[in-house]
This record gives sequence, structure tokens and C-alpha cells, in this order.
Amino acid sequence: MEVVIYTNLGCSACQQAKEFFRAHKVGFIEKSIANDPVAREELINRGYRAVPVIQVGDETMVGFSASKLRKMLGLNG
Repeated sequence: MEVVIYTNLGCSACQQAKEFFRAHKVGFIEKSIANDPVAREELINRGYRAVPVIQVGDETMVGFSASKLRKMLGLNG
């Protein structure tokens, strides 16, 4: 299952999400809208204007919620 996170500089929720992934040994692809104009366009074309946007397989979450992310990833606890 592919995990993608769209981030921006100075985004504390983005940092929390990435720390969550690392703590749970979840591999992820980071797309920074600050450094990657293609990633920025992808986000806008999908109708999102805020980060983080986290995509786990077919599910998408805006913002960071550890409990919701656990469910999306099928993690216990």
C-alpha cells in the first residue's frame, strides 16, 4: 500500500505526520509543495488547499490525526 504525504515548509502537522510514520516504520513518499511545482499542481487539481494531505491507498486525509491514520494503515493501538 502506497503512502504519500503532501507537505509545506513550516507545517507542524506535516512534521507530526512524518514522525508518526517513522515511529511506526511506515514507508512514505513526501511531496513538498514548496519545492515541487508539479506536486503543488497535483494538490490543487484534487481540490486541496491545505497541508498535510495524506493518501493511504485509496483513502485521503487532510490534516493529521494519529487515531485516523492508525485506522487507515491498519495499525493496532
